[in-house]
Amino acid sequence: MGREELTPSESEWQVMEVLWEGGEAMTSSEVIGRLGSESGMNPKMVRVLMNRLCQKGILAYRVDEKDARIYHYYPLKTKAECQREKSNRFIESYFAGNHIGAVTALIDSVELTEEQIRELEDVLQRSREDRRMP
Repeated sequence: MGREELTPSESEWQVMEVLWEGGEAMTSSEVIGRLGSESGMNPKMVRVLMNRLCQKGILAYRVDEKDARIYHYYPLKTKAECQREKSNRFIESYFAGNHIGAVTALIDSVELTEEQIRELEDVLQRSREDRRMP
């Protein structure tokens, strides 16, 4: 068996998007309100997802000072951290850890504009420069 998945699932990611965009701790009711009905998730499901995110170490909470029944949830990981971890898990699973193979497959799967190619070249240049720094 593989390792336990410690990155957000697709549904958990929707919940985290609300918290990352909100920029402050929120109650489950606030998260549910911001998700709205278009998410297709009922309130109980959102609370289950938030509990899972806490178990994964992606989300944490503090108890309200005035009402111990109210929890204020906040992210422990940034969106960038989760994206990096999710990307690495994807590459491990589908490309046997071969990052170059994964990047090549992504680039080959789309038609890039000149501007996008320049952006990629800039990313590669920054990577070279970062490697040179002690």
